[in-house]
Amino acid sequence: MSLLVKMPREQKEMIIRNVQLFFEEERSETLGNIAAESIVDFMLKELAPHLYNKGVADARNLLMQKMSQIEDECYALEQPVR
Repeated sequence: MSLLVKMPREQKEMIIRNVQLFFEEERSETLGNIAAESIVDFMLKELAPHLYNKGVADARNLLMQKMSQIEDECYALEQPVR
């Protein structure tokens, strides 16, 4: 399964500018728009599945914590039986 990342053009352009700024400040290299966009596309392709899976795992853990809390609250509602 390939994870296709879609983002608004304005957001991608901002990331491209940030990549260009990073290369300029950290490496003293000037990147054109096409080169910077290629780097952004490559990084999205490589990182997106890992970040997506991390988000799914975080959501799963949060749901399990909440379900455990709900279960505890349900037990707390039980009335003692003689």
